[in-house]
This record gives sequence, C-alpha cells and structure tokens, in this order.
Amino acid sequence: MVARVEIAVESGRRGGTAGEPALRLVLLGPMAVSRRGVPLALPASRKVRATVAYLTLAPRPVMRSHLCELLWDLPSDPRGELRWCLSKVRRLLDEPDRPRVATGSDAVALDLAGCAVDALEVARATEAGLAGLGAASLRDLSRLFAGEFLEGLEIDRSPRFGSWLVAQRRRFGAVRVAVLEQLVASLPPRSDETFESIEAWLRLAPLDRRAHEALLAALARQGRIDEGEAHVAAAVRLFESEGLNGTPVRAAWRQAVRGRATVEVVSPAAAAPAPIILVPNALAPDALAPGAPAPGDDPQASTAPGRASIAVMPFLDQETVAGARGGSGDGIAQDITTRLSKLRSLFVIAQGTLLALDERRFGPAAVGRALDVDYIVTGALRRQAGRLVATVELAETRTARVVWSEVYDRRQDDAFRMLDEIGDSLVASIAQQVEAAERNRAILKHPRSLNAWEAYHRGVWHMYRYSRPDNEQAQHFLEQAVALDPTFARAYAALSFTHFQNAFQRWREREAEIGRAFETAGQGLLVDEQDPAAHWAMGRALWLRGSRDQALRELETAVALSPSFAHGHYTLSFVHAQVGDPQAAVDFSDHSRLLSPFDPLLCAMLTTRALALVRLGRLEEAADWSAKAAARPNAFSHLRAITACLLALTDRGEEARTVAADVQALAPGYRVEDLLATFRFPPEVAEVFRTGARRVGMG
Repeated sequence: MVARVEIAVESGRRGGTAGEPALRLVLLGPMAVSRRGVPLALPASRKVRATVAYLTLAPRPVMRSHLCELLWDLPSDPRGELRWCLSKVRRLLDEPDRPRVATGSDAVALDLAGCAVDALEVARATEAGLAGLGAASLRDLSRLFAGEFLEGLEIDRSPRFGSWLVAQRRRFGAVRVAVLEQLVASLPPRSDETFESIEAWLRLAPLDRRAHEALLAALARQGRIDEGEAHVAAAVRLFESEGLNGTPVRAAWRQAVRGRATVEVVSPAAAAPAPIILVPNALAPDALAPGAPAPGDDPQASTAPGRASIAVMPFLDQETVAGARGGSGDGIAQDITTRLSKLRSLFVIAQGTLLALDERRFGPAAVGRALDVDYIVTGALRRQAGRLVATVELAETRTARVVWSEVYDRRQDDAFRMLDEIGDSLVASIAQQVEAAERNRAILKHPRSLNAWEAYHRGVWHMYRYSRPDNEQAQHFLEQAVALDPTFARAYAALSFTHFQNAFQRWREREAEIGRAFETAGQGLLVDEQDPAAHWAMGRALWLRGSRDQALRELETAVALSPSFAHGHYTLSFVHAQVGDPQAAVDFSDHSRLLSPFDPLLCAMLTTRALALVRLGRLEEAADWSAKAAARPNAFSHLRAITACLLALTDRGEEARTVAADVQALAPGYRVEDLLATFRFPPEVAEVFRTGARRVGMG
C-alpha cells in the first residue's frame, strides 16, 4: 500500500553549527523555536503557538474559516482575531529576506523549506518504514521525543483544536512506542540499552503483551529468574485488572525459561500476525480459526496466526456529546466492521469490545497493542452547511505507519453512498495486505434512511444492557427503525432478539413473545436471506419453540455467511450446551470469546461453557467459569443462579451464598424451578442444579 501522508517540507537534521537549519521547531515536548541555534521567545498567546503547530503539520494550505472554527468558540470578530494571530506568527517565523507565512486565495500556509521540525522528521521516517532503519537511526528518532506532542498547550473553549490535539498526541505516542519496539529488535539482546528501551516501551504501553515478552526473554537470557517471576506476577495482575488475559505472558515466561522460544526479539514488521476476532458468531468445529485453542484451553492463550487482524474504532462524531453512544460515529464503525467481517481471510474485532475499551478511554494505539491486532481504523465525522464529512485512516499497529487515508465529503442526504465508498475503499486497501486465496467482497444491505440506521444502533446499545427497562427502550428504537425502513434486515433481527429476551427472562407473557420473536426473525429473512444476523435471530426463535435441529441449521447458516460472527458461535454453544454435543459447546464458546473477548454477551458466553462442563462431569471447572460469568456487570438472574448452584456443589459455600443473595436482589423469590423452566436441561443435569439450589436456599 502507498501511504497518503503528505509532508510539504524538507526537514533538516539536527546537527552542529555548520549544518544548523534556518529554523528549528520542537513540537514533541514543550514547544520551542530557534533560529540558527539561538532560542526564540515564544508568544504568550497559546492560540498563536497552536496556529504555528497546526499549520506546520497541515499537508496543504488551510482555509481561514477553518482556522477560525478550530481556535475560537463564537468570537465577536474571528477574522480580526485570526489576523492578529497571524501577525504574531510572522513576527516569530519570518526572516528579513524570507517570509514564512504565505497567504492567498483565503488560505494560509507555512513555508518551512530548510527548516527542521522534529514531528515532521518522525512522520517522514514512519511513512518510509521503521523496519528498514538501523539502531543508530532509531536511536536518533527516539531522542527526538522530549515529551508528548505540544506538552502543556491545551486551550479552553476550543473543542475542535482539543480533538485535533488529542489525535496528534495519540498519533505521535504510537510512533514513539513503535520506534522503541523496533529499537529493541535491532539492539544486542544482552545490552543495558536493550533493557532501558524495553522499560521505556513498557512505561508507554503497559498493556502491550509483546513488550512484556521482550523483557521476560531478556531476563531469561541473563538467568534473572526471580526478577522474571516477579514481573510475570505483576503483569498478570495488571492485565486482569483491565479485563485482559494475562495467560499468554505467563506462557511466554515458561517458554523463555525452558529455552523453547526463540529469545531474540523479532522485528514487528517481520512478525507473523497475531489476530484476534470479535463478533457475535458461531461455527462448526472444523471452521475454527487456525491456531484457535484446543478444547479446555484458555481461548486467549494463543491467537490464530496467518490472518491479518483489524479493529475499527468508533468514529469521533464532532456533533455528539462526549461519551454519548449509539450515534452516527458508532453506526459507521459497526457497518464497516460488518463488511470487513465477511472477508474470510481477515480477523475483525467486534464492536462490542471496541466500545467497551473506548468508554474506558483507551486510545486507538493502546487498543491495537492490547488486542495485538495488525491494523487499526480510526475516523471522524463532522457536519457543515448540509454536508457530512468523514475522515478515515488505516494504520499499522506495530509500526504506527498510516497506510491509507481518505476524506469523504457528501450531502447529508447521500450518506449511504459515502458509507459504501468508505467500506469499498477500506476493503480494497486491506486486501493488498492479506495473503489469501479467497476475498469475499460481499456486503450487507444498508437501510435507506439515516434516521432508521441511527435508530437501529441506539436500539442495539440498549438491547445489550440486559434489563427490562433497557429492553423496552431497545424495542422502541428498533420498531422505529423498521417502520422507517421495512427492508432493514438487521433491525428485524435485533427486534427479534428483544422478544427473545422478553420470553427468556419472562418479562412478558412467554408464548406470545416466542411468537413475536419468530415472526420478526422471519421478516428479516424475507428482506435479506444473506444476512447472517437474520439467520441468527431465527435460530434463537426456533430454539424457544423447541425445534433444536432447525435452530442449529439456521445458526450454522449464519456463521457460514459470516465466519467472524461471534454471536452465532456463542448461540451454537448455547444450544449444544443444553441439548446437543457438550464438547462442541465448549469449542463454540471458546471461539466466540476469541472473536470478541470484550463482548456484551461475554457473561453468557462464559456461562454456556460452564453448562457444557457440567454435562461433561467437570464440576470444579464449571464453577470457575460460571463465577467469571457472574462477575460480569450485566450478568442477569439466571446466570447468577447457575453460579450459586455450582459453587454450592463444589464446597464454596460462602461464595455461593453471596451470589444467591445477588439473585434474590435481582429477582425476589427466585427458585431453581425458574431456572429449569427457562433452560432445556437433560433430567440428570436438572437434578444437579436442584441439589445445588437446596444448599443455598433456592430449592
């Protein structure tokens, strides 16, 4: 792929007086400007300094109107304030024989030929590729980072500049980590500098598994076993505190100590992809991803090599209140994720996980490294004068190199055409990075109304909260979506799920809700037979009706249409755990969590594994997995009741009573027969739960 990063300056290298550039701008740290080695006093105005930085990084001249919107929040005279600001920039940068501020055609640009700019030097090196640089060049790049980008230059009441500043800090922060990772790979493995670089890498990216593995390999080489053991314990605690799996770190340490792993640090550019997938889905066992864990293994202890992996972050919608969910930004990311998930050669991270990490303030680079994916897609939406503008960027996680970017500008009533273009361009660009025989470019249909689309996404957000009020809110939005667009198959599928929940949780009259779940799933199939979510919804409805074999066929069709559909894999686990093959249920549960480790349905994914283990006679393991499920914040009463029974059966009475009390708080008067009337257990399994329930007072 060819990166579209445009740098319109020739940045001089740092050197002695003989090669000292005319101007040197330091942006990576507190801003500084010097002329031929002599520091210049910066203007007191933060907006003047912000203008210098913004124009420096701009790939093309910037319109005055854009600068006004960027830096001033409803000023009385924005043009006048901008003129004053530019006069200060001229005073700082212009030379007697060479003006640096160029204006014309209502646009502004900086002429920085012959100048040295640390940020541009780093950007150019990243664009060319860090993998080709030697240790000396990487060391020089690392030294350019004196701190975070424009350290200390926040501006109050300038939200658009604030968004740009955050984006640039994340961008250069990712580059800094990538430089350190490459530097570690290029240094002698036993050198003190290697340890110093790894420690710097870990400070910047504490959840990057490869950084921990590099440190542990280095410690093992030197026989520092006690230090390695202490680091493993601390790392595992850190990962688990963030909801991540620390097992791979412990496994890497065991390999390093035993001498089975290659202890040389592999260059990120040469390393095989370590993909992770997240999406609600189910597959036949032979369709599991290469490298998926064996039955009984932790699904995150290994990842599936060979396929490139990608995560599409929720788009920043500049018109939405910070922290609000379910708008256009979430919707467009979900839609791109759905398209990409139909590429069988590509692992796609589910939106549920990315929304969860985004809400916890994980930046794109941190997400990419925490999930160990190869590519990250980011984007932003803004509306202006009846138009919708979307910027999209695809970057390599390990090198922080932007491999593709585009700006889409369409009338708001042509938003779906824009979405098609984004999806097509993304898939075409990614395809060049994927070695696979087949490329499935099929895409899901889109609703014809933006209002219907947004209503759908808001409904889905409420749907996964697993409470009766949220389920009712979800129904409201989803009914609005299908009323506005009767051809919207995914909205019918989601609406069917809300009726399933009403029946399963007994929030409404069960038989009537089973009928509605079946009817709405059927409507989804009528409008789009190729939509995997429609088959998923029909499979769930058929299970409610007691048609196990038909339900399994529908669910298998769903995952055949979209192999990265995590909820399909989970629902196959759900059915098999009760009335099918329990070992297949374990496998499907593991694969669903491999696809979507932070999924909204994670509590249910864990529970189906526990139920399958009960049928396999492995009660201790079942209790452990069920306890993990009960610890999830959206675990509902049935799941907690299962946990209470299993804990009681494995002599963990105090824990069992605590969970049983939680069940009664959620559903006063709850008894084991409520559980057995909801699930379809064989008689011997039903008796297991009755025994456990009697021990905790739910008999």
